[in-house]
Amino acid sequence: MKEISAGGVVYRTREGRTEIQLIQDRYGKTTLAKGKMEPGETIEQTALREIREETGIVGRIVAKLEQVDYQYTHAEHGVVDKEVHYYLVEAEGGELQAQVEEIRGVEWLDPAEAWKRQTSSGYGNNDSVLRKALDTLHIEVDGR
Repeated sequence: MKEISAGGVVYRTREGRTEIQLIQDRYGKTTLAKGKMEPGETIEQTALREIREETGIVGRIVAKLEQVDYQYTHAEHGVVDKEVHYYLVEAEGGELQAQVEEIRGVEWLDPAEAWKRQTSSGYGNNDSVLRKALDTLHIEVDGR
């Protein structure tokens, strides 16, 4: 079985400073907003819908960042091939609010703090996604 998900690294600029959005999932890990593709959606539509549903933020896709592939074992379906498409998304509106059914929290962080959180308490396969987002935004942080 194959499962396709999409999401992204969301950023905004306030008072001349860029902030990166990170979420804390239900397991307490730092991660990026993402979710499963629904019938009739494009991958890009999935990414924007999932970001809006999980974080309350409406955005626009700026760039494709990366596709992450991995496998996991599902109780009913057995081994699932998972394909996740990540985009760089600029926040354009909405109200920051965590979808409590799915995640514990969501916040805006300084890029250096976002990188620190990702590398200390995030999923390893998201390191390169955030690195590419920071590179695309021409942001340098220590330890990267």
